[in-house]
Amino acid sequence: MAKLNGIKRFFGKVGRRNWIILSAVLLIGAAVYLNYLWFYDPADSIGYGENNMVDAGAAANGGADAASADADYFTAAELSRKQTRDEAIEVLQSVVRDTDEGSEEHASALSGISGIAVNMEREANIESLVEAKGFSPCVAVVNGDRASIVVSHDAELTGADNARICTIVYEQTGILPQNVTIIRK
Repeated sequence: MAKLNGIKRFFGKVGRRNWIILSAVLLIGAAVYLNYLWFYDPADSIGYGENNMVDAGAAANGGADAASADADYFTAAELSRKQTRDEAIEVLQSVVRDTDEGSEEHASALSGISGIAVNMEREANIESLVEAKGFSPCVAVVNGDRASIVVSHDAELTGADNARICTIVYEQTGILPQNVTIIRK
């Protein structure tokens, strides 16, 4: 009985509320620790640009979901690029229509339209040549002295693959390899 009274006095001094708070903190800490142990997947095991949930679904369906997602991505990227260009050309054409022929704005708008046309031709050439090297589908985006190339490829891109793509970009645009970003989708 003396022990029971001692325990009651100890809990009375510390307070029931403090014990509840301490218990809650310990439970939350244990839950965080167990969650970390069971579900932590280091970023380097995922790989650049991949999503575990998409990959798991693709593996379960024999890759059909991944192929469909890739096709959807490339179609959406091409459509988005076309819409953006069409809007830019429309704005530049309205500037050409609404300004005097000799004005600086008129010349700048014409230069912008021709720049967009040159970039469209370069991108189409890059896409055709990269696809001919076995990276199909491909989307190329040229912006000034930088280029981004998105390719669909089953395996990781090797240094030789990157070199082939950078060579194509350099030959078509003059953009140096350090200004080329290659993304495997």
